[in-house]
Amino acid sequence: MEKAAYVILAVAALAWVIAMIVGMISAFPVGLIGLVLLFAFGLLFAKALRDRVEKSRDDRYSRDVEK
Repeated sequence: MEKAAYVILAVAALAWVIAMIVGMISAFPVGLIGLVLLFAFGLLFAKALRDRVEKSRDDRYSRDVEK
């Protein structure tokens, strides 16, 4: 049930991003600014996601630390 909800959210988010890109392309001169910003946010999101996946040591520390 939880996986189905994540799939639905991912599809909705992807459709929203595609709609944003299409809208920005249709507003050509001004829409380029939005496309550049959307691309920059995408790069930052990808970097944060990659850093989170590669840092399994942080997960182990936060799980095993005594409080």
